Amino acid sequence: MLFRTFVPEYELKLHQMNLLRIIIAFVITFCSSYTYAQKYVGGDLSLLTKYESQGAKYKDKDGVAISDLLVYVKQQGWNTIRVRLFVDPVKGQTITDASNKKEVVQDLAYVKELGKRIKDTGLYFLLDFQYSDTYADPGKQWTPEDWQSLNDTQLQQTVYDYTLNCLQELNDAGATPDFIQTGNEISYGMLWGAKGTNANRCYINSSATNWTRFINLLKQAGKACREACPSAKIIIHSERAAKTDVLTDFFDRMKDANLDYDIIGLSYYPYFHGKLTVLANALTTLENKNYGKQIQIVETGYPSQWAVPGTTEAVDYAYSVDGQKQFITDLIEMLMEHPLVNGLSWWWAEANANGCTGDLKNGWYNAGLFDNSNGKALDALYEMKRFHGENAAVKNPAINSTNDKDWYTISGSRLTCEPTSTKGIFINNGRKIVR
Repeated sequence: MLFRTFVPEYELKLHQMNLLRIIIAFVITFCSSYTYAQKYVGGDLSLLTKYESQGAKYKDKDGVAISDLLVYVKQQGWNTIRVRLFVDPVKGQTITDASNKKEVVQDLAYVKELGKRIKDTGLYFLLDFQYSDTYADPGKQWTPEDWQSLNDTQLQQTVYDYTLNCLQELNDAGATPDFIQTGNEISYGMLWGAKGTNANRCYINSSATNWTRFINLLKQAGKACREACPSAKIIIHSERAAKTDVLTDFFDRMKDANLDYDIIGLSYYPYFHGKLTVLANALTTLENKNYGKQIQIVETGYPSQWAVPGTTEAVDYAYSVDGQKQFITDLIEMLMEHPLVNGLSWWWAEANANGCTGDLKNGWYNAGLFDNSNGKALDALYEMKRFHGENAAVKNPAINSTNDKDWYTISGSRLTCEPTSTKGIFINNGRKIVR
């Protein structure tokens, strides 16, 4: 009232308009500064449908039955679910290891049904094209049986046609992917040929012909993705976190070839790759290369009871529920120091033999997020939501001080100077600041 007494009406209106402009500008700036900060957290639940069909009983940590696992994990802060897709898993079961046959079931019909459930639940859907009849990994990139007679030109066309058809069918089924992996752990190429062949593999010193063949296949896969799902983000997936020379050689080649993709996907298992410092080094190496891509950990995990068969590396965590939880806590804190990392996915999170009556009942895999004996959710499941950042622990209490002029990462690591060119959430003078 006092202000209106001494300020002419037109000046008051001008003041109000200027104030409104300032507010609008602030809102736009604030919202745009957060667009890059979106985090995608969840797990690979590729076997969920089969577990459910075999009577698996999922429960929360207190033993209360979970009626719909997708709804439940969303309530716990998950927002992204990953699902693998095989070309012909029936044929793949004839060449895979006996212990893995029961897991190789994800054909297109299976993925359409599960993908629609994911989208209907309001979750992001990450589709993992294996481009094989069976598991594809750095040592197994076997061409689907029906494609093995094709020459390179025909194979490129088939990859394009297959990718486009799968995505169109998923679109029609209401299961449009938000992220698409064109290949799984493809550091050494993909679609090598029939099982056991040494041809077409891509190593640092492999012939240029092999690399050209491989990159042309990726380009055709990516072309189909852009046409069928233009809003989806394309992920190129490597598991060579422990071998930065291989990692950078691989992504250097992708850059030189001008490959069209959006995200670098990594696998990281401490019992195969080494301590967290190994992954931290890989992330720093990728960041320093300035590829212009975001990074996601599309596969990780840790056991809650005993070592995973084939474990090759010494680990820092006990094989226990507490050890599993501490692993994901420490992993998330480290990832928060790398602003380019915007995704984290726990592999085979749904493993749960409790109540199963079929071939999944033996419960040999204990690096999932449920207790195989009683179906209860483990602590690590609830810890995953910390990756969003709002509950991340800050180890250094000094950063809460409004008198501390230094800059810190969100996890409490002191920086040497003000971050002027790096995006992320930082703390200065006791305040969170988004860059």
